[in-house]
Amino acid sequence: MSAKADHYDVIRKPVITEKATNAGESNAFVFEVAIDANKPQIKEAVETLFDVKVKAVNTTVTKGKTKRFRGRPGVRSDVKKAYVTLEAGNTIDVSTGL
Repeated sequence: MSAKADHYDVIRKPVITEKATNAGESNAFVFEVAIDANKPQIKEAVETLFDVKVKAVNTTVTKGKTKRFRGRPGVRSDVKKAYVTLEAGNTIDVSTGL
């Protein structure tokens, strides 16, 4: 497996929400990442895939909710999000594909 494929395993998809869009105004972008990814891996993946310089990476794990599906209880998966702050002058256009 190539190194670039490993980076795509670390970064799953960009998060497009109102809160994430507001974070974009302060040069921070939000990505859903693999649950076992650590901050150095996330930083390397973003710098390689988007050709930008990363200033900081903050992560948060959202625990999965218990929901009912067709009358039966089920549990949503835990989700890890990374708030990636870029150096001044760098930007990512998350509306286009990778």
